[in-house]
Amino acid sequence: MSKTLSIKNLIPITILFCACLLLASTSCTAQSRKNLENERKQLLRDIKIANNLLKTTTRSKAAALNRLYTLQSQINKREELVQVLNRELVLVDSNIIRTKGVVDALNEDINNLEQEYGEMARQAYRQKTNNSKLLFIFSAKEFNQAFKRWQYIKQYDRFRQKQAELIVQTKETLSSKINALGKQRQEKELLIVEAEEQANKLLIEKENKNNILKSLKKDEKRIRADLTGKQRSHNQLNDAIEDIIRTEITLNRKQARNPEARIKSNTKSKNKSKPSEARPEAKNLSKTFTANRGRLPWPVKKGIITGHFGNQPHPTLKKIKITNNGIDIQTAPGANVRAVFSGEVSGVQFIPGFNYMTIIKHGKYYTVYSNLEEVTVNKGEWVKTNQSIGRLSIDEKSNTSEVHFEVWNGKKRMNPVRWIRR
Repeated sequence: MSKTLSIKNLIPITILFCACLLLASTSCTAQSRKNLENERKQLLRDIKIANNLLKTTTRSKAAALNRLYTLQSQINKREELVQVLNRELVLVDSNIIRTKGVVDALNEDINNLEQEYGEMARQAYRQKTNNSKLLFIFSAKEFNQAFKRWQYIKQYDRFRQKQAELIVQTKETLSSKINALGKQRQEKELLIVEAEEQANKLLIEKENKNNILKSLKKDEKRIRADLTGKQRSHNQLNDAIEDIIRTEITLNRKQARNPEARIKSNTKSKNKSKPSEARPEAKNLSKTFTANRGRLPWPVKKGIITGHFGNQPHPTLKKIKITNNGIDIQTAPGANVRAVFSGEVSGVQFIPGFNYMTIIKHGKYYTVYSNLEEVTVNKGEWVKTNQSIGRLSIDEKSNTSEVHFEVWNGKKRMNPVRWIRR
């Protein structure tokens, strides 16, 4: 039985290690791949929205700049999509290489294990023929020793049976992994085709962009005049927002010193609704608004960002920068605008160039919605998340609608992109 004493050392530790390694790496890869797939699907949806908006945009000289902004947004999304597809390809490639390496190692271990198991089977047959097991037991000097030998033989037989089962299970696992490799190679081929298609579409879109830029450069005088008018409207909008917020902050300070001040103010106003401070929803509103950073819904159901926060270079006028206190989201003509969070309407005002503007207060935070054709809420009214507050105006020149959206923390402007869902 000296040979059988070393059989325990033949437990396939390598197989167990490789199987665990494959399982762990597959789990991580699957999660990363899932994230990339979700990102790819979202980008495809955004590109589809931009493409539909381009179809509805008037192909006129006056609407060329609007088309340029929409097309640039589509190009940005397309470039992101190509990058995501390339990352998916790298991930699939690495997964194929890793899985193939583990499969090869397991195949080698199984071959060795089958040879060793065959030797064990031959030994067991010889022992059975020669009755060596019985001799091994009955040659014991005492009963306890004989009993331990009998237990050892039973343990050895169970171990041999488990090895046989492990070989079968591992072969089944290998078979499924080999099939998975085939599917991964097919996925890789499809990803390559899609990446090439998206790259070709990107080239066409960039060419269209260059054509629009050339036409806009010939119309610089009109563009400068429009920009001057928009800047004037922007300043009026900003002054109106600051006035409303300043008034709210002053009122809040008075209310903090005299809790009855705000209640009396609401009683005198036309809106007889319950004061927002007394509403359960208003408690810790600033805290809950902050907690939802990056998770707020968009102010419109569908759309693409065509104007970004901060100072942006003008696409055609050299050395000219456009200041944007929020973001501009192009959407379907005449779309409804929704509150991104529960709060109290602090003001509704008409601004030339921005139509109606509505401000909603969320504790110390404020959200601003501009370019509304009509407003369906009043000052002092309490609104809920995703509640419709009005309808967007339609630009007659381009046949498009665009909501101008801002987020303020007190008197400080915030980047709305960091607050809404991606």
